[in-house]
This record gives sequence, C-alpha cells and structure tokens, in this order.
Amino acid sequence: MPYQVNDGDNMPPTGKVVVCCNHISNSDPIRLAFSQRRQIFYMSKSELFKNKAFGLILSGLGAFPVQRGKGDMSAINRAQELLQNGQALGVFIEGTRSKTGEPLQPKAGAVMLAYKNNAPILPCCITPKSGGVPKAFEKCMVSFGKLIQPEELGIERGTGTEFRNASRFVMNKIIELRERDLKAFEKM
Repeated sequence: MPYQVNDGDNMPPTGKVVVCCNHISNSDPIRLAFSQRRQIFYMSKSELFKNKAFGLILSGLGAFPVQRGKGDMSAINRAQELLQNGQALGVFIEGTRSKTGEPLQPKAGAVMLAYKNNAPILPCCITPKSGGVPKAFEKCMVSFGKLIQPEELGIERGTGTEFRNASRFVMNKIIELRERDLKAFEKM
C-alpha cells in the first residue's frame, strides 16, 4: 500500500479538529492512520463491525460505529465527546465510498459537528495514481489542505441550507487537492 503524504504538518499537533476526507476504499482509514502521528478517531458504518476481526482492527485504528441515515445519537455524542476532549475526529464527508473514485455529494454531518463544537476542519484527499478506486498496491497521495476555521464556513443560524453550503465548500477544498494530486501524478 504505497503512499505519499503531502502537507501532513497542516494537522494541528493538539486540539479539536474535524478531518474531512473523501472515501474511495476500505483502506482509507489505514492510509489516514499511517499518514499522521496523531490519533484520528473515525466514524465508520456499523456494518463493518459485524465481522469481529475487522471490527477489532477498526477499533484499534480509533474507529467507532455509526448507523447511517438514522440520526445515530450515540455516535454523534461520541463524536462530540472526542471533540470536547481536544481530539481529532475523522469523517468521510461523502458518507459512503465512491465506486469510481469521482467525488460524491457531501453530507452535512461533519460540518454540523465542527460548527456545534467550534472546531476547525482539516480537508484531506486520498488520490490514487489512476484517479479511480485504488488497486491493492497502487501508489496514492494523502494530501491535507489548510485548516478551515468555523467562521469561514458561512454558518450564522445553523440552518440546513447553511450546513449544506458549508459542506459543499469543504468538498470543493477536497476536490482542489485531488486535482492538484492528479496533475502531480502526470508529471511523475
């Protein structure tokens, strides 16, 4: 699983932060975990924990289950607790894996958590050389953008529209990283 980390030092060494990343492979949490010295705690779909061996690996990486599409309050409370304790929370902002590698519509949950906990967002993009879904030993770039402070999200009243617009803003930052990395691969 070869990879290259770009701008990994954009991750604050301490303090609460929501790491928003694209999602193209089941190995994304592993790539993110090895790209940073700092522990990142991930929300992962609850179905992945049904396989006990895989569930143990995920838990070891700092993942905790979330029941998608159901307003899982225990997962939301766990995420808020982590942020309040100054931890890094990892969220795959699209809510599911892209089957083509192309960016999907972002979900609003990560931005909502960042806003409600006054946490900055760190955009992150995992880009395979092919631009699609990575093959087993395909080289990938794990790139981190600049921190987005809560006041940069344009959220004033906490409405659904504001959360959706802020999510698209974050996703556009991730897409910019992807486009930069694809150009870098072309030059290699």
